[in-house]
Amino acid sequence: MKKFILSLFASMLLTTALWAQTQTANPVDAKVKFKQETIDFGKTKLNKPVSVDFEFTNTAKEPVLIETARASCGCTTPSWTKEPILPGKKGKITANYSANSVGQQNKTVWVRLKGVDQDKELHLTGTVEQ
Repeated sequence: MKKFILSLFASMLLTTALWAQTQTANPVDAKVKFKQETIDFGKTKLNKPVSVDFEFTNTAKEPVLIETARASCGCTTPSWTKEPILPGKKGKITANYSANSVGQQNKTVWVRLKGVDQDKELHLTGTVEQ
């Protein structure tokens, strides 16, 4: 009986661990591979805008389409490849940051692929000086 209970407990623990692992994997990662998910633009002067490109490759067997990209604030404006990206081909999301606030910056861009219900987070960091 002890062996049965231990065996049952071990099975439940393994099942829970596998379920947790599948819940944390982002489904976007199964379709595209970003060159960088965080880009540090370094230092810039106040009100001197910066622009960074988040480049990615379609690793899926079918074309992928970016449905939308949205930023964490109005000071960051994303634009992206609008046409479907064929397997093995590259696309990009450009984040334009207005640099209108002094100090350390950490901005987020959420990307949604067509047919995928979870967003992918990309981060833009840097420092704005007077």
